[in-house]
Amino acid sequence: MNNTYGIEKWGILNPLAVYRNLSPAELTELALETEDSKLMDNGALLVTTGKYTGRSPHDRFIVDEPSVTDEIDWGSINKKISVDNFDRILAKVTAYLSNREIFIFDGFVGADPKHRISLRVINEYASQNLFMYNMLIRPTPKDLERFEEDFTILCAPGLKLVPEDDGVNSEAGIILSFEKKVILIAGSKYAGEMKKSVFSLMNYLLPKKGILSMHCSANVSPQDGSSALFFGLSGTGKTTLSADPQRGLIGDDEHGWSDEGIFNFEGGCYAKCIGLSEEKEPEIYRAVRFGALVENVIVDQDRRPDYDDASITENTRVSYPIEYIPNAVIPSVASHPKTIIFLTADSFGVLPPVAKLTKEQAMYYFISGYTSKLAGTERGIIEPQSTFSTCFGAAFLPLRTNLYADLLGQKIEKHGSDVFLINTGWSGGAYGVGSRMSLKVTRSIVTATLNGDLSNAEYEQEPYFGLYIPKSCPGVDAKLLNPINTWEDKDAYIKTAKKLAYDFVKNFEQYADIDPKIKNAGPKV
Repeated sequence: MNNTYGIEKWGILNPLAVYRNLSPAELTELALETEDSKLMDNGALLVTTGKYTGRSPHDRFIVDEPSVTDEIDWGSINKKISVDNFDRILAKVTAYLSNREIFIFDGFVGADPKHRISLRVINEYASQNLFMYNMLIRPTPKDLERFEEDFTILCAPGLKLVPEDDGVNSEAGIILSFEKKVILIAGSKYAGEMKKSVFSLMNYLLPKKGILSMHCSANVSPQDGSSALFFGLSGTGKTTLSADPQRGLIGDDEHGWSDEGIFNFEGGCYAKCIGLSEEKEPEIYRAVRFGALVENVIVDQDRRPDYDDASITENTRVSYPIEYIPNAVIPSVASHPKTIIFLTADSFGVLPPVAKLTKEQAMYYFISGYTSKLAGTERGIIEPQSTFSTCFGAAFLPLRTNLYADLLGQKIEKHGSDVFLINTGWSGGAYGVGSRMSLKVTRSIVTATLNGDLSNAEYEQEPYFGLYIPKSCPGVDAKLLNPINTWEDKDAYIKTAKKLAYDFVKNFEQYADIDPKIKNAGPKV
């Protein structure tokens, strides 16, 4: 505890104590002593995150440094902050963390040792250090003896920034410096900011090495060892659908695809809790136990959780080590994917439950990244909104679209992966009229894509998006497969489908330098 583990290089002075790589039991005990937290009846540690119950995308910045200024895809997502403002905020963060208890976790990002980075996380709160214990790949004692960090996170949720002084948009700031090799987080206690900042970092480092970094979950067949990828934004079902008892779990959110195969970036999972039940999601439900960190879930007087209560936020979350899933594959690596699934939650209810994509369509829908932004995943979102997010992860992609898209196209072609678009959103009408696709139906569809039932099925092409819809799918009512059949008002369906197709076309206009073959694979209006 006397060793400061290099924190003085950041200007963190006179710490009251420095705790490094504590166990979940130790971190839980310290959190209960020093924070507004409690143990749930299942043993998990429960915290509330205050004002910020989801990511705050308007408060995310990249430092405009000479070595990266020509590489970053600057704009409303990758916002610039000057070196001077960054240095001022760094000084504030380190001064704030001085004279406090400091919690350090040293771990790795990337299950493939060839492509991993070492990360040091310095936290104000024990609970947030527990989160990173869960989410990073945990080192062995031998790893710790020789540990040297590649990047550092300095996390000070209690520090409120001043926009007019610091060049930021609010009291919160999430700031990545590639030259200083540090991520600063101030003003927000939402732990997902740490996780997604690391993802942004990997999305910069890996594609420059020819490795596709992906916002997807992944699992693997125990029979033939082939993997499957599930792309999609938060709330589309990546975590739920990849937690399949019949398949080994590689990871639930972030992966790389190298020449050797795929690998998980993380050592844990960060699952949504809203509506969680043992019946629907048994693996995740049973992972909420001692060592897990739960955010913003309501409990009763006996500390029993009510997962249906969204009074704090619909974005209730739990983090846990990947080993808490019984069929997790460790180390979390697998062969090249046989099946790739793009998940979308279509609030308009016009996309089919499943469609098989050509290579060009796969590129088009990957670049488009259409879904509905579900309530609670970001601050200010109180009902679903349709959105386009480049490569299903625009908020975390520092580089230009072409780099990620070209890598995916090359790998699909080289390894012969089948690609499907699966709608986990609405059927029979738009949000407010139709109903959400049942998890049972979606699971039947996913199973059919994975076991090959849909690889050579008979298909029909619908007229608005050019998508190929199977005429039958095991375990699914054939009427559901073509969405127009589920709408009572066919004219309303046609009007809505044309409107969404137009939105796709308008959105794609920003990609002026994309191959015309890919552009022509999209909807026609």
